[in-house]
Amino acid sequence: MKRRNFIQSSSVLLASTSLGSIIPLNLFASNNVADKIRFAVIGINGMGWSNLNALLKDSRAQCVALCDVDKNVLTRRSAELAKRNINVATATDYKKLLEDKQIDAIVIGTPDHWHCKMMVDALAAGKDVYVEKPVGNSIEECNIMLAAQKKYNKVVQVGQWQRSQKHFADAMAYVHSGKLGNVRLVKAWAYQGWMKAIPVLPDSLVPEGVDYDSWLGPAKKVPFNQNRFHFNFRWFWDYAGGLMTDWGVHMIDFGLLGMKAENPISIVASGGKFANPNDASETPDTLTTVFQFKDFNLQWEHATGIDGGPYNRNHGVAFIGNNGTLVLNRQGWEVIPEKADGKDKIERIELQKSVDDGLVKHTSNFLDVIQSRKMENLNAPIEAGAHIANICQMGNIAYKVGKKIYWDAEKNKFTDSESNKYLSAKYHNGYKMPTI
Repeated sequence: MKRRNFIQSSSVLLASTSLGSIIPLNLFASNNVADKIRFAVIGINGMGWSNLNALLKDSRAQCVALCDVDKNVLTRRSAELAKRNINVATATDYKKLLEDKQIDAIVIGTPDHWHCKMMVDALAAGKDVYVEKPVGNSIEECNIMLAAQKKYNKVVQVGQWQRSQKHFADAMAYVHSGKLGNVRLVKAWAYQGWMKAIPVLPDSLVPEGVDYDSWLGPAKKVPFNQNRFHFNFRWFWDYAGGLMTDWGVHMIDFGLLGMKAENPISIVASGGKFANPNDASETPDTLTTVFQFKDFNLQWEHATGIDGGPYNRNHGVAFIGNNGTLVLNRQGWEVIPEKADGKDKIERIELQKSVDDGLVKHTSNFLDVIQSRKMENLNAPIEAGAHIANICQMGNIAYKVGKKIYWDAEKNKFTDSESNKYLSAKYHNGYKMPTI
């Protein structure tokens, strides 16, 4: 991507003043730096770091800056890159990255409750964006993010990387072929045996080097507790939506793709903290949700501490048809035929294993579209990410209200006032919901 008005100067990205130092951008790390797509990452402890490393496997990408509110993580990650001869600027305030005109793209790997504001701010600053799933922590936020992309017309790829894998695409093609017959039930699930109880811990002082107020951002002010920090934020409603939004956006997404479905008619959910009722988490560790569509039901299940999910898989999606069932997950897909008079109705297809790195292909697809500006070529555009995040939010709302609820697609809301109270996220600490 040739850059217009590329200025060969000593311009640097200002690091947060709290860092105590400024690290210049490594503008001349390669002879063809003007051809590079320069990106920065906000939130580098988990998937932000994975996304960074996937991008760096593509010769078109250059990481120039990192941002994290935990200086301990920031120092560790920048040092790891330095060992690979990749020198980056660092900041604790993400807006410093947005101010730098020489950064082309932003990767957002923060907790879910920050996705909306950061993405909108990045688009307004003229950056293309790769944002982790789920795109927002409420239906209203997802809708705002969708409107922002339309307004600013920048590239937005959502981190649903299975959409870039060959075996997932092959499985969808088989489902669409009609060979399964009439599919009346789709099952999607995540059984996570590695997840153990989160022990109750007392509130504590904020660890040295952590800007906790910035970590909270628009979430309500609560004392620091290690249980809510870093990875475990997923199990607290202020920041995320539990396994429903963490894994549901992956598996339910393919259930909808296979059925070419849009919005459910009704949703009902039942579950709770059945495995570890007294641990520190808030979101349900056991949940069954049924989404009713016009011609089929989609059933979601999740359970922590158990690996023995349907079809002996700890995660997946199954299309159950009159002629057979297609089972799909990250390892591959297979077809299990129904029988009639002792004979298989359709050909049995043994496990078709995964053959590629979905995350690397997904980030490369992001770079492709940054160069081509052909938004229709994105494998996981904001439209797809917002849609599936909204569906999963509907599932969580049904759980919270404890009754069967109905979605009015024309009005873009539920038919009852109690459920509609959960459409929006409440912003605190002086933060305002972005407006488009």
